[in-house]
Amino acid sequence: MPAQGLLEGKKGIIFGALNEESLAWKIAEAAHDHGASFVLSNAPVARRLGALDGLAEKTDSPIIWADATDDEDLAKLFEEAGEHLGEVDFIVHGIGMGVNVRKNVPYEELNYDWYKKSLDISAISLHRVVHHALESGYMADGGSIVALSYIGAQRVFSKYSEMGDAKALLESIVRSWGYRLGKRGIRINAISQSPTRTTAGKGITGFDAMFEFGEKLSPLGNASAESCADYTVTLLSDMTRMVTMQTLYHDGGFSSMGISDELVFDLVEAYGEEEDQ
Repeated sequence: MPAQGLLEGKKGIIFGALNEESLAWKIAEAAHDHGASFVLSNAPVARRLGALDGLAEKTDSPIIWADATDDEDLAKLFEEAGEHLGEVDFIVHGIGMGVNVRKNVPYEELNYDWYKKSLDISAISLHRVVHHALESGYMADGGSIVALSYIGAQRVFSKYSEMGDAKALLESIVRSWGYRLGKRGIRINAISQSPTRTTAGKGITGFDAMFEFGEKLSPLGNASAESCADYTVTLLSDMTRMVTMQTLYHDGGFSSMGISDELVFDLVEAYGEEEDQ
């Protein structure tokens, strides 16, 4: 355990870890290293992959399988988690899936049933999670909730398609809950992370181009999954106890850039030499 132990004594629930590439997986490892104890949760369909068992063993954490779009599942999850942990100090929402994106359906031709499913899984599930955390009575005053987002919520990345809408809704839910949670000193924030080579990210057509664009535009380059986990730990800790309702850009500076010299040089090379002025 690191000397700082920023989460020593903290207890929580981490949603969405799928495999070693997942942001939620890295966050769980970092939270464990900083002294936290927690429950891991993912949809029952992920159980067949078997990967989460390894993380549970490594972090000495129980797994409670639950569909985050199902109210009955979530109610049971918080009851079981509460019996195991007592009050919960933090929640990490790392859930997301774009059904149309996975099936390469363009934005102009979205299947609306799949569209609604994407919004339910990727955004509305956050509202459900917070609702059931409060309803269960196990969410501690002064706690912290973190959801994972992407700048596609604010800007158009054509191949990100419906997920841009989902992340925009997710960030709106963060703000709307933030006002209400503040009455109990509970914080809620979204981390807008760089494009990251996760299983979900790599499922997006054109992801490699998005990744390289981010790498060349960001002054610090793309933020890694490990650095995202470290940043998340600070938001779950008491060190950020006055930060709430924010979309926090963890992207190496990408969100503040227009164009970089490296991209200018690439464009010049691609489209011909600049004319003499």
